Amino acid sequence: MTAPPPRRRRRVLRAIGALGLAVAVVGTTAIWTDTLGAGDKWDRLLDRIDRFIAGPVPDRSSVPTVVVTPVPTLAPTPRPTRSPTLPPEATPVPTPTPEPTPARVPVDVDMAEDPEAVFAHELKVTWCAPAGVTMVLALHGRVEATDDVQREIAGRVHEFESYDDSHNGGWGPASMSEALAAYGVPGYEVHAYETREDALRGSAVAIEATGAPVVLLAWRGAHTWVMSGFRADADPAIFPDAVVSGAYILDPWYPDISSIWGPSDPPGTFQDEAEMVRNFLPWKRPEGKYPDRDGRFIVMIPTLPLGSGG
Repeated sequence: MTAPPPRRRRRVLRAIGALGLAVAVVGTTAIWTDTLGAGDKWDRLLDRIDRFIAGPVPDRSSVPTVVVTPVPTLAPTPRPTRSPTLPPEATPVPTPTPEPTPARVPVDVDMAEDPEAVFAHELKVTWCAPAGVTMVLALHGRVEATDDVQREIAGRVHEFESYDDSHNGGWGPASMSEALAAYGVPGYEVHAYETREDALRGSAVAIEATGAPVVLLAWRGAHTWVMSGFRADADPAIFPDAVVSGAYILDPWYPDISSIWGPSDPPGTFQDEAEMVRNFLPWKRPEGKYPDRDGRFIVMIPTLPLGSGG
C-alpha cells in the first residue's frame, strides 16, 4: 500500500494524537455513558478531527439558493360594466355562465401515512442532515429508514460539501439536495423566503403539487426538520392569501432534549404557529456570511412528484 504524502501523514499523526489526548481528558467511561454530555462532546470532537483530516472545504459550484420574491396580494379584477340600454339595432350578447367560485374551507394535509415507519433519529448530535435525508428518501420509497442507511449517507458528506453551502464544511441544504439526487430523488431546490409565512405557504403549495415532503432548516439553519404536511385556513394552491397555521414535522432530534431548544416531539407531531415561531427562525450562522440566506427562512422545496426520480 502506498504511504500517504508527508503533509497528509503529518495531518493524520496529529489527528491520532488529538484523539489520544481527547480520550485521556474526557475519559472512556464518560464517553460511552454520556456523563455530563461527554458523548455529545466526543461526537463533535470527532467531526472536527474528520474535518481537519479532510482538508479545506472545496470551493465548487453546487445547488444555488433561490431567493423568492414576495408575491404581492392582487386586488380583485373589476368586472366590466355594461351600458344600461342598448341601441335598437344591437343584438344582445348572451352573458357567459360564471365559473363557480371554489369554496374557502380549512385544509389538513399530511403525506406521511405512517411517520414512525419512515423516522430516523440522528445517531450523532451532528447528524441531523443525514437523518433528514434518510427520512426524505424513505418517504419517496427509495430506502428503508435504518441506521445503516444513515451511516452510509453520513460517510459520503465530503462528496457533496462546498464552501458556499457550509463555510465550516459538512452538511448544508445544497449538499442535502445533492445527496438526495445521488440516491435517486433529484429536483430539490434551496429556496430563501423573506418571511416565515411565505416560506410555509410555499412549502404547502409544493407538498400539494408534488405529494413529496419539504425540508425546513430550523434553529437558524443549524437543524433539519422534515415537513410532511400542514394545516391552513384555505387551500394555499388556490388562495394566495391562505394562512398556514403550522406543519407536521419529523424531527430527527427526537427523543433527545436540547439545552437550548428543549424537548423534541414524536415523529408526525403537528407543530402549531407558536412552535414554528420558536423553532423555524431566519438563517444566521456563526461561521460567516451567506448573502442569499442571511436573515431569510430556508426551505428545500421538491419540484418533482413523489417517487418520480431516476
